Amino acid sequence: PGLETLASKELQGLGLAGGLSFQGSLRDVYLANLRLGCAERVLLRLGSLRASVFPEFRRKAAKLPWERFLRPGRPIALRVSCLRSRLYHESAVAERLAGAVEDRLKRPSPVKKQSEETSPEPAQLIFARFEDDVCTISMDSSGEPLHRRGWRLATAKAPLKESLAFAMLKASGWDAASPLLDPFCGSGTIVIEAALLAQKAAPGRSRRFAFMDWPGFDAGLWAGLLAQAAGDAGRPKPRILASDRDAGAVRAAQANAERAGVSELIEFSCKALSAVEPPPAPGWIVTNPPYGVRLKESGDLRDLYARFGQVLREKCPGWHAAVLCGDLRLMRSAALSYKTELLSMSGGLKVSLAVVR
Repeated sequence: PGLETLASKELQGLGLAGGLSFQGSLRDVYLANLRLGCAERVLLRLGSLRASVFPEFRRKAAKLPWERFLRPGRPIALRVSCLRSRLYHESAVAERLAGAVEDRLKRPSPVKKQSEETSPEPAQLIFARFEDDVCTISMDSSGEPLHRRGWRLATAKAPLKESLAFAMLKASGWDAASPLLDPFCGSGTIVIEAALLAQKAAPGRSRRFAFMDWPGFDAGLWAGLLAQAAGDAGRPKPRILASDRDAGAVRAAQANAERAGVSELIEFSCKALSAVEPPPAPGWIVTNPPYGVRLKESGDLRDLYARFGQVLREKCPGWHAAVLCGDLRLMRSAALSYKTELLSMSGGLKVSLAVVR
């Protein structure tokens, strides 16, 4: 939530116009999964049907081309929602939908409760949304959510989603060439996403996707797209600095950067906020300070933001800053003027991106 506009711009940049929905080929499905930085999933619309009783629903659902995306016996996982429909019992809809798949493929597909559990053959996630007696059925082409890039194994406390870090960088206005600093780097998500952006490396180049298990998967086509996804190592390398007072967090960030292949592009250090030494302006600070989970007293947070504002004024004249904040009232303690660019969720909390002007 809150990243829709950025995701839509990303799709336009890939030549896939149409807002957050687009028509295209299977190549475009591959490309969207590989290249999108803000999105969580790419769903393929299998079809829509109207039904008010269960036998009608199963019969019509069995006419959909399941064989294009499911091998007989492939495990499936179902996510069903019902709104203003006579078929409102979600588990009953899921049962009939599994039956429709069996009717079409002539063999039952094992139904798993969790689509992302570790198994030799992960389940194919299927979405069914009933609204006003019309059911829209979609195949998940992504598998694990797209924010899981494949490089983050080590995490610090309260890790930030990669997709939100990507969105922060985009919304901050960073030009991917000027210096960038994160003085609360945690497990390194923001600076690693920044390094990948600077190289124009595709976010999904190091992971698997659900479409790779579809019967019609074109391995040659995918290999061609992947060959273009590594980025341009010859591009100018901006200075990217990451620091945190927690030595364990810095070690985790360094390990993640190694897996992402960008460790040489990031300068890591263990130091307090007041000890940071930014390069000459202009540059960007893009950061995600603590929300209060680790700092027990609200006064501690006010002091932290006050120090942050002081550091920005004294050490970073001419710099830009973007701060992901759980409570914008804390920006008063920083004594910084800002504009809110994003409203989203992080770790179950509402957060705002305050861009300092």
